Amino acid sequence: MPALLEALDGRRPQRTPVWFMRQAGRSLPEYRRLRARAGTPMLDACLDPLLAAEATLQPVRRHGVDAAVLFSDIVLPLRLAGVAVRIEEGVGPVLDHPVREARDVTALLDHRYGQTSAGAAAREGATGVQAVAEAVRRVVAELGSPQAPGHQETLGHRARAGLRHSRGEATWTPLIGFGGGPFTLAAYMVEGRPSRDHLAARTLMHADPISWNRLMTWCARLTGAFIATQVTAGACVAQLFDSWAGSLSPALYRQHVLPYSRLALETASQAVSPVTGQPPRLLHFGTGTARLLGDMRAAGAHAVGVDERTDLGEAVETLSGSDPQGRSCPVQGNLDPALLAAPWPVLARAVDTCLESGLAAPAHVVNLGHGVPPSTDPDTLTRVVARVHGAADWEETAREGWQPEQEQP
Repeated sequence: MPALLEALDGRRPQRTPVWFMRQAGRSLPEYRRLRARAGTPMLDACLDPLLAAEATLQPVRRHGVDAAVLFSDIVLPLRLAGVAVRIEEGVGPVLDHPVREARDVTALLDHRYGQTSAGAAAREGATGVQAVAEAVRRVVAELGSPQAPGHQETLGHRARAGLRHSRGEATWTPLIGFGGGPFTLAAYMVEGRPSRDHLAARTLMHADPISWNRLMTWCARLTGAFIATQVTAGACVAQLFDSWAGSLSPALYRQHVLPYSRLALETASQAVSPVTGQPPRLLHFGTGTARLLGDMRAAGAHAVGVDERTDLGEAVETLSGSDPQGRSCPVQGNLDPALLAAPWPVLARAVDTCLESGLAAPAHVVNLGHGVPPSTDPDTLTRVVARVHGAADWEETAREGWQPEQEQP
């Protein structure tokens, strides 16, 4: 069994698994070339199965991480439900028509994930869902499964070496799907763009709790269905990513967010991956959520992610204390992304400290406290993987560097 799945089941695998949020993307020169050739906006790129699959696979080939994570975006399911949303460079997700009042929420409820009613955006919903599933199937075809080895005949020696290191003692590499937390989706929809304080979202939460409930229920079912699409196509792990939940007090979170995160995870858990024949292992991650970790665990995921602002040992203790039987749960995290630009001796010590802190949990998945910065040297990420795995030969490979465009199969 792949090390990631063992860890999420609460067991200690032979090597500690590691992957990186935003590993598929801007830090890789091969990704930048891929996007430049395509010349398409971000959300269009997510709906191009060939491009999305290639972007997903690139960091596995290069870094040898223990999992791929689907190249996508948390607001993509909004578009697949016919909601007009775009990603502006340097800004983030933008909606021209924010959802601010009860009548806006009522109109939103007519939108369905993958709907096929009249209209260009609605038609795209059905074909877009199919495109996401096709991208997943293409990724799994290369990563392999318990039923079939991956197809890697067109790859060069170094790419095959990365995939081989990724598999480790297993015969295949898992794919992680993901979706945005209902609160994060709702916050984007109410604010209309990224916000520092999510004042408009919190105002709706307090001023019109009935509309808030309707909006959050819609978001929970939408993101759950989006994750389920990825799982039924072949992802066997999924992460619910709540970027903005840390802006809330524990009381507000428990009343106005937790029930909907639970609904999203429950919806996702109804899907079965053809790779494992089981529902997905589920991760729950948020930023700035040190005070919310116990409540996030209560939403029902198998493991909880921890950002770099939280001491990992304290997080393990908090999660254990939140369980009525005192049981701890696997954790994921939490290297500071800023360390990736530090001198290697500094970064190496931080990796070792992270590994040591993770021993307090029943199992530990190493990750960053958030995403990979675009300026990161890719060879540094590969060295981190080697350090986590205790693989001197793979670190030597990382130090040699790699130019994918120069490699021939």
